[in-house]
Amino acid sequence: MPKLGPKAFEQCAGFLRVPESKNPLDNTAVHPESYEAAKELLSLCGYAVTDVRNGGVEGLRAKAELIGLEEAARKIGTGVPTLTDIIKELTKPGRDPRDELPPPLLRTDVLDIKDLKPGMELKGTVRNVIDFGAFVDIGVHQDGLVHISQISDKRVRHPSDVLKVGDIVTVRVLSVDAVKHRISLTMKSQ
Repeated sequence: MPKLGPKAFEQCAGFLRVPESKNPLDNTAVHPESYEAAKELLSLCGYAVTDVRNGGVEGLRAKAELIGLEEAARKIGTGVPTLTDIIKELTKPGRDPRDELPPPLLRTDVLDIKDLKPGMELKGTVRNVIDFGAFVDIGVHQDGLVHISQISDKRVRHPSDVLKVGDIVTVRVLSVDAVKHRISLTMKSQ
């Protein structure tokens, strides 16, 4: 990809999914640096990499446990936590962990970004926590941003100190730009 250097690739590789790729591991969250370990694990348990594509590795965890997770991890050259992550990803390729989160608590009178007005108080689900804030799903097909300065009345060093993905939070609408699809939210007390 143009302008995607080695460092940027390293940071985003675990989040990319390429369903059309010749390598079925490209449609999983297995990081490319762990592809060899994943292939060795599949081989150790009697599977081929192509079995990942057609969902034929459901029994992978059971087979790895028969070998022993510590022993399997040693044989493929990883730690047990990495092995566990690889197993989880290979058995459900292409899954989005956010799909397992509870749905947002929605108001029936707020269905679209045009229904939002500054000052409205809503419940929402934290969908992503980043360095400069958090994105909250408030049920209008566009997540709103709670900037780090709006997370608490107290100083917050990093949003992840206060919030995590899946938290149900109460937010108030600060501003809405329907044209640019931007929603600014606050969690501060009035």
